[in-house]
Amino acid sequence: MRSKAASLNTPDALTGPPGRTFSVAGHTLAAPKAVPGLHLVATPIGNLGDITLRALETLAGVDIIACEDTRITRRLTGRYAISAMLKPYHEHNAAVARPKILERLAQGASIALVSDAGTPLISDPGFKLVREVCAAGHRVIALPGPSSLLTALSVAALPTDRFFFEGFLPPKETARRARLTELMRIDATLVIFESGSRVRETLRDLAGIMGARDAAICREMTKMHEDIRRAPVSELALSADTLETRGEFVLVIGPPAAGAQAMAADELDDLLRNRLRRDSVKDAVAHAVELSGRPRREIYARALELAKEINAGGDHGEN
Repeated sequence: MRSKAASLNTPDALTGPPGRTFSVAGHTLAAPKAVPGLHLVATPIGNLGDITLRALETLAGVDIIACEDTRITRRLTGRYAISAMLKPYHEHNAAVARPKILERLAQGASIALVSDAGTPLISDPGFKLVREVCAAGHRVIALPGPSSLLTALSVAALPTDRFFFEGFLPPKETARRARLTELMRIDATLVIFESGSRVRETLRDLAGIMGARDAAICREMTKMHEDIRRAPVSELALSADTLETRGEFVLVIGPPAAGAQAMAADELDDLLRNRLRRDSVKDAVAHAVELSGRPRREIYARALELAKEINAGGDHGEN
């Protein structure tokens, strides 16, 4: 269905709607015209009640709302009776839409940038726009609010003093497993976004690489069918086939156990010696990388040294 969103090229885009108001609990409130600049407005990740009064006032007070999908944003503006001019801004039209937004800002417009859900710029295409707006000398105003990243961390029951946000993993299995092998060495709680179509495969890959770690699957947070599952990754993978895959997923994986981040040097040597007596250097290194948590380059160099020692001693191992 074609959206009726206003075009950034129309003269009305700068003057905005005649009445800048919004409604909450049956009460209509006036919103002052927003100050010129780009307003980054966090929107609900599911429950439309999770929006701040400042966000509503800003959405009602700007000249234009730039959004990923006008149909989704219109649900929010409709809920609060905001007569907003919506303009799509997403990864497919950003190169064309971005100069138009910059032009309007140069003319003194106030523009809100929203994502379909949550805080703008977190796994959405707003970064280049904000960078160019700043470079052009226009004001950027952030309105904090809902975030699926922080919401998942708060309910996962895992350490939050240090976390690493990965966003979306590579869609292909080989690249995904390679990236997870890199992530397993990070001494922090990991936060990963995943689509319903790939979540089961990702859970199985996680189990093969980080099986002992505690984790949480957070699905449809703040919505009617919210589902939070907490268990070791290996258990979550075993029940993956029963997992409802419709909806939005955030996976939270706890940090490695104390002492498991990097194997001691003498333990690494013992591991490599045992493997080198049976396997090639390449296979021995691959095995050690997965178990030790040490960098591949370091392990490869040490494996070459030990292979020379083994061969010099006449111990060729099993064939």
